[in-house]
Amino acid sequence: MVVQTDRRCLDVNLEELQQALERARAALGEESYAKLRTGLEALGYLQELVTDQDMTMAELRRLVHVSGGTEKTRLVLERAGLNQDVPHEAQPIVTNAAETPRSPAPGHGRHGAAAYVGAERILVPHQTLQAGAPCPECERGKLYAQREPKRQIRFVGQAPLMVKIYERARLRCHLCNTVFTAAPPPGVGEEKYDPTTASMIGLLKYGTGMPFKRLETLQADVGMPLPASTEWEVVEETAQVLSPALDELIRQAAQGTVVQNDDTAMKVLTAQRETVSPDRTGSFTSGIVATGAGQRIALFFTGPKHAGENLAAVLARRAAELGPPIQVCDALARNLPKPFEVILGHCLAHARRRFVDVTPNFPAECKHVLEALGAVYRHDEVAREQHLTPEDRLRFHQAQSGPIMTELHAWLTTQLEELQVEPNSGLGKAITYLLKHWKELTLFLREPRAPLDNNLCERALRKAVLHRKNALFYKTANGAHVGDLFMTLIHTCELSGANPFEYLTELQRHAAELAQTPAQWLPWNYRETLAAAGSGPEPKPAP
Repeated sequence: MVVQTDRRCLDVNLEELQQALERARAALGEESYAKLRTGLEALGYLQELVTDQDMTMAELRRLVHVSGGTEKTRLVLERAGLNQDVPHEAQPIVTNAAETPRSPAPGHGRHGAAAYVGAERILVPHQTLQAGAPCPECERGKLYAQREPKRQIRFVGQAPLMVKIYERARLRCHLCNTVFTAAPPPGVGEEKYDPTTASMIGLLKYGTGMPFKRLETLQADVGMPLPASTEWEVVEETAQVLSPALDELIRQAAQGTVVQNDDTAMKVLTAQRETVSPDRTGSFTSGIVATGAGQRIALFFTGPKHAGENLAAVLARRAAELGPPIQVCDALARNLPKPFEVILGHCLAHARRRFVDVTPNFPAECKHVLEALGAVYRHDEVAREQHLTPEDRLRFHQAQSGPIMTELHAWLTTQLEELQVEPNSGLGKAITYLLKHWKELTLFLREPRAPLDNNLCERALRKAVLHRKNALFYKTANGAHVGDLFMTLIHTCELSGANPFEYLTELQRHAAELAQTPAQWLPWNYRETLAAAGSGPEPKPAP
C-alpha cells in the first residue's frame, strides 16, 4: 500500500508493520500494543474496501464512520434540514377488523418479579407468626395467609461458571487396607463438567460474542480458572451430542412457507475452497430464517458458499408435494437458490436505504419517497397490532398501501422520463433500483404471507457479526461448524421464546432420546416432551 506524505510517497507493507509492532511490544506495554494492533487491522480492512471497485465513497464513509445514526424518517429529514409534515397517507386508518386501542410501547423501566422466570424462588415463612394465630396487635382477630407474598428481588454476583469441590470422606481398614469412599451427593455424577457448563460456554461465546480467552481471564479473576483450550474441547464435544437437533431444524426449515436469507463476510483461516471453486477467495456466514407452521427457525452456515447456495442445500430437503416457498432477500443474484423455484420478493428496507443515503443532496424528492414508504410500514404495523390473518393483511395492504405504491410508481417514472432527475446521480440510481425491482419489492401486495423486508434475517446475522467483531475469525472449518450449530440453536430459541440455556442443558441430559426422536426435542416442544416423560417441569407458555 502506498501512502503519500507532504514530500514523498512511502510504500507501506502491513506485514512489515506488524513485525515491527511485535518487536516493540515489550516497550509499548500491553494496552498500547493492543490499540496499535487494532489500528493495523483496521488499516488492512480499509485497504480491502478501497480496492473494491463496487465500493462507493458514500458506502465507505458509512462503514468507516457512521454519522447518520438511526434511519427513522423523521430524523433523516431533520438532518437534511426539513420538517416532516404529516402526509395524507398517515391519516386515521379504517379497517374491517375490530379497532383496538393502540397501547404505548413498553419502556425500559424496572422489571417486576414475574419477569425473572429463571430466578430461584425461596419461600420465607414468618419467623414468629403463622396462619390461625391470634393477632399480636389487636389481640382479638386471627391471622390468615394472604394470597400474594411480599416479593423482594435481590441480585447476587457470581462467576459465569461456578466450581464446586466435593471433598468425599475416605476410610481405610488398618488390617486389609480396603478404602471406603463416600458416594457423591444425589444428582452429582462422576464427570468433571456438568451439562450446564457447555450450555453457558456456548451461550457466552456464540450467543453474546464473548471470546474464549476473555472468559478465561474472567474465570481466573474470580478464582475459578478455566483455560480457553478446555472451553473449546467442551463445546466441540457437546456439538456432536446436539447435532441431531440441528439436522431436524434444517429438515423442518426446508418445509417453511417463507424463507429469508443473506450473508456476511466471515474469515476462516484454514478454509478448503476447492470444494466450491478454486477462484473463490472469500468465506461467508449465511443466515436463513424460515417461517412456517407458526414457528420460526434460524440457520447459520459458514464457509465459501454464498447464501443462495446454502439455501439451495436446505430446499433440497423440501417435500416434493409442497409448492415453492416465498423467498425474501436483497437483489444480489448470489442469494437465489438455483435451480429451485421460489416466489421471489426483495427487501423494501434496502430500497428505502438508498434514498436515506442521498437525502442530504435531494431532500425534497427523498422526503416524498420516505413518507410514502413510511405510510406502508405504518399499515403493516396496524395489521400486526390487530392480529390480522395473512389473507386479511393482504386485503388491508391492497386497500391502504396499494394506492400509495401506485402513486409512487407513477411519480418515480415521471422523474426519469421527464428528465427531472439526472439518471447517473445518487437519486437517479435510487429511483432506477426501485423501478427495476418493483415487482419483487411489492410482493406483499400479491402474496398473503410476504414480509415487507428482510430485517428478520438481518437481525439474525447480528450473531455472526458480533462473533466477527470480538473473535475476528474461525480457525478451522470444524470450528465454524460448531459456531453455526450453537448460533442456530440459540437464536431459534430466542425466536421461539424459549430459554436457550435451559434448552441446551436438557438436550445434553437427554442425548439418547434426542438421537432417537429429534422432532420431539425442538425449542417449541421440548418442555412438553419433558412433562410427558415426567422428567421436567410443566410446560410454560412462551412469553
